[in-house]
Order: sequence, then structure tokens, then C-alpha cells
Amino acid sequence: MSAESVEQLLQCALSELTARFVTQANPVPAGLLEALDADSRSGARALARRIRSRQEKNRAEGQRLRRLLRYETALWEQGVVHIAGVDEAGMAPLAGPVVAAAAVLPRGFRLKGLDDSKKILDVEKREALAVAIKQEAVAWAVGRAEVEEIDRINIYHAGLLAMRRAVEGLAVKPDHLLVDARTVPECAVPQQGIIKGDALSLSIAAASILAKTTRDRWMAELDVQYPGYGLAAHKGYPTPQHLQALREKGVLPIHRRSFAPVREALGLPTATAPSAAQAELFPVAASRPAVKS
Repeated sequence: MSAESVEQLLQCALSELTARFVTQANPVPAGLLEALDADSRSGARALARRIRSRQEKNRAEGQRLRRLLRYETALWEQGVVHIAGVDEAGMAPLAGPVVAAAAVLPRGFRLKGLDDSKKILDVEKREALAVAIKQEAVAWAVGRAEVEEIDRINIYHAGLLAMRRAVEGLAVKPDHLLVDARTVPECAVPQQGIIKGDALSLSIAAASILAKTTRDRWMAELDVQYPGYGLAAHKGYPTPQHLQALREKGVLPIHRRSFAPVREALGLPTATAPSAAQAELFPVAASRPAVKS
């Protein structure tokens, strides 16, 4: 942009420049920052600092997203086209289904702010990310395992079942799976389990957002069906509020009867010790008070 155009910009109100180059994050014309630095107005110099701070944050975010695509990029460079990230939500709750999602992202996909769902505490931000993922993904799907299945085959295998159903629900057959911590059983697609994959792979992070937001919406619907238990707030996790409701109001059909607090509320003996696989994945799922965000 010419020096004359920069001069014209300097005649604009600082509030307008802030809106254009900070709030709206429009490209900054060459020479504008230097001109703001030299401006006699302290507000103009402060604006230059704000613009530089935004640019630095954008660069850092771009680098973060590139790091989160390292598994996908390695596969794309090998000629693999459709890579599905797979993750689940709802292993630890005392109530409701376990939900999994699979997401196939386009090559070079970038979505500002996308991360492991556990790191995104703002509900509206998670929902906005889920909408963007669904709009831009090559394919996405969710799968669930019901409470009856959880009680019959245990939570560990129910989580794997939900994952398989999510993969099978994809409209596009994936060429490779990236899975958080595990591998999907009875699935012929080549796959790789990545420990803490939802924090290391953008595809798995996308799946974690879809699984989390989908399950949260279903739990809100169950809260309407079963009022007084706080399901919309704690999503079925063993919070003090939920445990008190179990004691005072009793057990619902959507409660997992294989989980110790539910069995105790029913006056049943606690379940036998979990398998080694369950213990490694899910050491204190039945009794910990923390809520997965």
C-alpha cells in the first residue's frame, strides 16, 4: 500500500483502526505500524502495540496448529488421503451413554482455537468449534453405546464399541485412523493409537469436540426427562450434587448399574475389580468427584 494510503488511514479515528486491524484482524498495510509508532498520539502508539501482539498470537496459533497436524501431515505425505480422528466422551459418568466421534478433516485443515475438548471450558466456544468442524470436515459421525451395553460388557469395551460405530457411520471410508489411546476393534482400517492423542492430533481433537458436545446435548435432553438430578449441569459425572440426588431420589433407568455408587444406592454389593485394561484407562471412574469439562 502506498505511503499516501497510510496517511489516509492515519486520518481515521483510532477506534475505526482498532476495529479494522485488531477486532476484525484485517491485513495490516505495509508502513502502517511504523507510522503509528511515530504518531504523537499515545493512543496510536498503543494501537501499534496491540496490532503487533495480535500478529504474534496469530503466528503462535499457526505454529500450534501445524504441530497438531504432524501425524496427519506425515500420512498425507505418504499418499494417505482420508484420515479419521477418533475419540470418546463419557467414560466416567454414572449415567447416560458413552459417545464417540470420528472426523475426517481436509488436507491442511486449520481451525483457530481447536484443541482437546477438556482444555476448552467455554461451552459456547466448544459449540462454535463443533459447528465449524461439521461444516468443513470431509466426513464426520458419532456413535454411542447405551447404558445397558455398558453394564453388560463394561465401560472399557463399551467405549470401544461406540468408537467402532462412529467409524462405521462415516459417509467416506477412511484410509487410516488416529485414535486417542486405543485401537478400534473389529476394524480393518489401518490405525494408530496415540497416548493423549486429543492433545497431539488435530483430527482426534476435532473428534473429541464432536463427542463432547453431542453427549452434553443428550444429557441436557435427559435432564428435561428426569428433572431434579442436575444432569444438564454435571452431565452424569459423580459430583456431590449427583451423589446426593442418588441417595435422596433413587436410581434412574439411565444410571449405570455396574458403577459402584449406583450399586450402593441400590443396596447391591459393589462390582468386582476391573480388568487390567480398564484399570489402566479408567482407574477411578466410578467414584471420583471431579467433572470432565
